[in-house]
Amino acid sequence: MEYSLLPVEEMVARPLSVQTLIACLGMYDWSLAVKFLLHMLTFGSAIYSSGSERHLKYLPKIFNMDIFGCFAVTELSHGSNAKAIRTTAHYDPTTEEFIIHSPDFEAAKFWVGNMGKTATHAVVFAQLYTPGGQCHGLHSFVVQIRNPKTLLPMPGVMVGDIGKKLGLNGVDNGFAMFHKVRIPRQDLLNRTGDVTPEGTYVTPFKDDRQRFGASLGTLSFGRVAIVGMSIVNLKLALSIALRFSATRCQFGPSDGEEVPVLEYQTQQWRLLPYLAAVYALDHFSKSLYLDLAELQQGLMGTDQGARQAELGREIHALASAGKPLASWTAQRGIQECREACGGHGCLAVNRLGDLRNDNDPNCTFEGDNNILLQQTSSYLLSLLACHVQGGARFESPLRTVDFLQAYPDILGQRFTCPSVDSCLDSSVPLAAYEWLVCYLLRESYQKLNQEKRSGSNDFEARNNSQVYYCHPLALAFLELTVVRRFHEYTHQPRVPPPLRAVLGRLSALYALWSLSQHTALLYQGGYFCGEQAGKMIQNAILDLCSQLKDDAVALVDVIAPPDFVLDSPIGRADGELYKNLWTAVLLESRVLERPSWWSEFSVHKPRIGSLKSKL
Repeated sequence: MEYSLLPVEEMVARPLSVQTLIACLGMYDWSLAVKFLLHMLTFGSAIYSSGSERHLKYLPKIFNMDIFGCFAVTELSHGSNAKAIRTTAHYDPTTEEFIIHSPDFEAAKFWVGNMGKTATHAVVFAQLYTPGGQCHGLHSFVVQIRNPKTLLPMPGVMVGDIGKKLGLNGVDNGFAMFHKVRIPRQDLLNRTGDVTPEGTYVTPFKDDRQRFGASLGTLSFGRVAIVGMSIVNLKLALSIALRFSATRCQFGPSDGEEVPVLEYQTQQWRLLPYLAAVYALDHFSKSLYLDLAELQQGLMGTDQGARQAELGREIHALASAGKPLASWTAQRGIQECREACGGHGCLAVNRLGDLRNDNDPNCTFEGDNNILLQQTSSYLLSLLACHVQGGARFESPLRTVDFLQAYPDILGQRFTCPSVDSCLDSSVPLAAYEWLVCYLLRESYQKLNQEKRSGSNDFEARNNSQVYYCHPLALAFLELTVVRRFHEYTHQPRVPPPLRAVLGRLSALYALWSLSQHTALLYQGGYFCGEQAGKMIQNAILDLCSQLKDDAVALVDVIAPPDFVLDSPIGRADGELYKNLWTAVLLESRVLERPSWWSEFSVHKPRIGSLKSKL
């Protein structure tokens, strides 16, 4: 904070600088990055975007660290179901104060990052009540929870740390209970709703659902941030595993010769699709962040037009599926990297275990992945319902759903590639993905209606339509969006000619590999017919892995941080695999003095060359 690495004017002029700083801090230590993110960006941006001019007084204090913040939505008994949060905020017009109260221990704020030991203030979400007992739903308030000088709890606040977790243990996740804590009326963040001094509730929104959605808009930022965080974790794991694989030699065509394990098709198939995924998802993450920045700038400019509302819905749908896709891809990929490094991957000093544990929370916080996917499928189903019932066009500000306008024609298409070579461009899986989304959208729509005709209410119908229908629909739609954006990015004219081939291969490999996970659906719906279609996709994946193998280390060098930050002996850029690992083991075991006979074991032993000279 003293270095002022992210001035406000820089954040506004170059929004991606925010994502870049979080990525750089996270590569070094995710707990550090998360504490910074929660204070500056989650807490700070909540006040900036949900408040008004009267709340600007907090911003200098945030940047100077006169106060330290957290974002308190989740409670012990409620997480994903934010509408059911039970913390209350009753307005008292006689003192012009809100009374923040936890009715019982189940309403305690829980899992709140920075709250455990360090936060002095919290943005607290609570049910707002005006005189007369009318509840106006969930609103956010700035509440002081500790004395900034002593860090002792404020009167009426019980606050503490929830204890050790699977990962991110440098983040002090905490709990808080409030016993009739009074705060000034002005500490209600009032962009979506306000209370007059006399106690009258006022809001610019006519629809409660719109107001509720706007009040949780800050969560979209958190979800988009987690997409980037997950990809950074996968970048680190792949940097370690691919450098290891390029220098670790085992077996060979003859007894006297061993080859790097990266030469084996199985190792390529295990790792290189995740390398392609990193490039594709990284581009998606950055582009989605810029989309969100556009939305926020419009909101701050009081743009309440129809396009702005639709942009908000679309970004909400993309972020709600983007977080599951990125965090699950990273989680599976990091595990594959750990296993691809054999026993050495199990050593804590090589960092793969910490990466796996620190990434794990990304699958849950800011919304459970499986529940978030329902937001995306609901968005798509609502568009189809409007089209079927009223003839509305399929179109959106970011054009992610525009292809659905050809919905009936796309469903009539079939896979027609004549050879493996013709599959080696991402345009082929792109067409298949469009069919897949249309098919799953139709099947999900029909399943919902069938459930309702059978007597199920809306809740039961949706519950019975997730597995095999809405769940894969949301994932396929997001995968299609990632594939399309990366395809367009890698095929644009301004891509330097020397890079077109390798970027095209990465684009095609990610698209085909992701699509191959839906092979059963492609056959089930009739897009694939006969065994050749499936075999063609498999052979194309293996061909692309083979073609990318020799570029793998160079592609890793692009995304890897310096060795000091990567902090993995088996992932160092110099390729001295065994020397680096042995040195780390000696340091770890505190064997600092070498015995007298050491020299005869080290003088004449051949050394593993650097990655560049070896490849």
